[in-house]
Formats: sequence, structure tokens, C-alpha cells
Amino acid sequence: MSDNIFNIMEKFTTIQSTAVPLQIEDIDTDQIIPARFLKATTREGFGENLFRDWRYNDNQTPKADFILNDTTYSGTILVVGKNFGCGSSREHAAWALYDYGFRVVVSSFFADIFKNNALNNGLLPLVVKESVLAAIFTAIKEDPKTLLIVDLQQQTIEVPSKNMVETFEINSYKKTCMLNGYEDIDYLLSLKEEIAAFEEQHLITG
Repeated sequence: MSDNIFNIMEKFTTIQSTAVPLQIEDIDTDQIIPARFLKATTREGFGENLFRDWRYNDNQTPKADFILNDTTYSGTILVVGKNFGCGSSREHAAWALYDYGFRVVVSSFFADIFKNNALNNGLLPLVVKESVLAAIFTAIKEDPKTLLIVDLQQQTIEVPSKNMVETFEINSYKKTCMLNGYEDIDYLLSLKEEIAAFEEQHLITG
């Protein structure tokens, strides 16, 4: 067992990876994970059906022109157009992306419910300015081996080959949870000693 006895999700610190560019706007949750695949109640296995209708033909053969089927691009970072995760509130969309292997999704705008679902499931929805997003897309398309470095502690995304470093915002509580691999209940459990000490102090002084 690891030193973090509450850990279910992976700890997130720094990710250095190539990226997959999906330059499409308004990708909704039904495109991310179609409704017919929502029967399971655990998080595992959803990655198999990520972008299912875009990835496969009706005869279940891969569509050669879809980016996830293009071996030119790979990595744990997905770069997408603005308004990603719109539509329904299904948490399964975040599950599918995480289960497939993505740990960061970069966009200029995320739907609020998707953003919260992602943060709750160890997936970092990283918001950059539209001009920065366009520059990242260009860099990846010029060289699919372009590395992106995402440092959650410092809240930066870097494209070393372009000498580009940008900061991003994240809720401080969610940042703490992601750095430690905590779900909400895990965070509360991690504070049990502080809570017990507080209660004891108040009993003494009360």
C-alpha cells in the first residue's frame, strides 16, 4: 500500500507528454461517450468506447481519418476546441477520457459541469486563451512529437520547442485533491487528526 492510504486516483504532479489534437468545437458529452454505453456503474472500461461513433464504422472497423486512430499522434494530453464537454451532465464522459489514458484536456473553454466532473475524477481541464490554444494546435501539427509540460503545482503549461509558458487557474481545493489523488471523502479523512485536535482543544477550553 502506498503512503497515501486514501488514494484511489493517481496523484497528479507534472506531466510531460506529446498530445493528441482534436480541433473541433462544441464537442458534447454524447460524442465523448454515447448514451448506449452508460449502463456500467464503475469507472473502468469506458475508454474502449471513447468517441465511439467517431472512432468506428458501423461494421466496427476503425475510421482511418479520426485522430485517435492516427498513430502519428499519441500522448496523455488531449487538445480540443472551445466549449468542450457541453450537453448532458454525465460523469461518464470524464471516466471515458481518464480510462482511455488522458490526464489533461486543454481547451479555451469547458462546460461547467464537465469541468467539475473532470476535476472530481483526476482529469485536469486546463483552460488557456484562444490565441494560446491556436498556437498549441499549430505546434503539434507542425511536429507531432512536440512535448507539452503541465506542472500542476506551479500551474503552468509549457511548450519548450516554442519557448512558450502559460499559467492557468484552478480551484485551490481541487488542486490539493489532484496533487494527493484525493476524492472529496479522502480529503476529509486526511484531516481527521487536525479535526480531532481541534475538537479536543475546544473541549479543554470550553
